[in-house]
Amino acid sequence: MATRLDRAQVVDTALRLLNEVGLEGLTLRRIAKELNVQAPALYWHFKNKQALLDEMATAMYREMAAGSVPPAATWQERVAGAQRALRRALLRYRDGAKVFSGSHFTDTSHAAAQDEHLRALVAAGFTPGTAARASFIAYAFTLGFVIEEQAVEPMPGERAEGYDVQERAERIGEEYPLAAEAGPDLFSDYETRFEEGLRVMVAGIEATMGPGARP
Repeated sequence: MATRLDRAQVVDTALRLLNEVGLEGLTLRRIAKELNVQAPALYWHFKNKQALLDEMATAMYREMAAGSVPPAATWQERVAGAQRALRRALLRYRDGAKVFSGSHFTDTSHAAAQDEHLRALVAAGFTPGTAARASFIAYAFTLGFVIEEQAVEPMPGERAEGYDVQERAERIGEEYPLAAEAGPDLFSDYETRFEEGLRVMVAGIEATMGPGARP
């Protein structure tokens, strides 16, 4: 009997396999094998790998939206809270940030939360334009941060080859002592570094784009 597939089943399988093989190893053929079907069966649901990645990104967004910010939050707390929720969602999957980057949502489920977020910023004194741009700046910071983070730590507790801080220091320390000393600050303790970056990013938005900022 032929296996009946639906889009959700394919996406769930793809997200699970992503943690095993990463984005490069995630092929439609590999997913089809896991589902015990022939690869052409997947094309009924997704015309190519990018279409599948778009659906995966949409599913990841729904996970992010589940960690919503309390309605009474200040705009600063709202911006920071949204980025923490995004980072958590991306870190659940190997190469999660790369999957999310450049993908298109496949439905309008994101629109309500986005509209509510922008309305809260406008109510706090942003113009619609600065609210949108500030939100994009925050999003771009988080996405770029997690791409770099996952290059070093693809999954929690896992360290990629080539990022041994001690080996790096021994290799370049004699000629470039400051660069060697910077290793622990560049390639470790990402939780602390993310929070530090959030503070800098939110303070920058407040100073240059926020209510009362000088033009």
